[in-house]
Amino acid sequence: MPKITFISDTHNKHNKIKILESDILIHAGDATGSGSVQEVASFLNWFSQQPAKHKIYVAGNHDFLFEKDPLFSKMLLSEHPSIIYLQDSMIEIMGLKIYGSPHQPFFHNWAFNKNESQLKDIWSNIPDEVDILVTHGPPLNVLDETEDGDRVGCNWLRKAVLERIKPRVHHFGHIHEGYGTMQIDNTIFVNSSICDVMYRPDNKPIVLEIS
Repeated sequence: MPKITFISDTHNKHNKIKILESDILIHAGDATGSGSVQEVASFLNWFSQQPAKHKIYVAGNHDFLFEKDPLFSKMLLSEHPSIIYLQDSMIEIMGLKIYGSPHQPFFHNWAFNKNESQLKDIWSNIPDEVDILVTHGPPLNVLDETEDGDRVGCNWLRKAVLERIKPRVHHFGHIHEGYGTMQIDNTIFVNSSICDVMYRPDNKPIVLEIS
């Protein structure tokens, strides 16, 4: 069974994180603080050296460079061929179909913000047959509660995941307070935010074995 390590929301604290060896390492976004070239380059250099046969990255709302300058981002990624970047795209690894998308509902004028109509269209383009879905943000009412008690996940994402896609794993971050796992029907939801609400890298990577 492939061993998969899930991380997200490392916010430039990647050097303080211990990653154990696995088959697949997936980062669900917010690797940086503001998405500067220097921050992105530092993260990609670290990520490429981690002990996993396959490394997958999906950008988050802090990772501005991937939205503002996709061509330059692509150039940086080309220097690290061991990293697979997914943006509304899918790859099959070890028999698992993995789809990634960085978008989320509007959130403080950060990157990859979309309105409800746009999100409905984006999620409708996700194929039906996905084993692991990686989005930066959570679906509504799933590991999406802020410290103020607000539920800030995406309703259209929830509908797409639970009613149509039904992946084996839905991996995300974005809401640091939602760190952890839960299961609905046959889908395991993973919020792997490494940083807590105070941006301290106190949470551990989440590891699952998928048959």
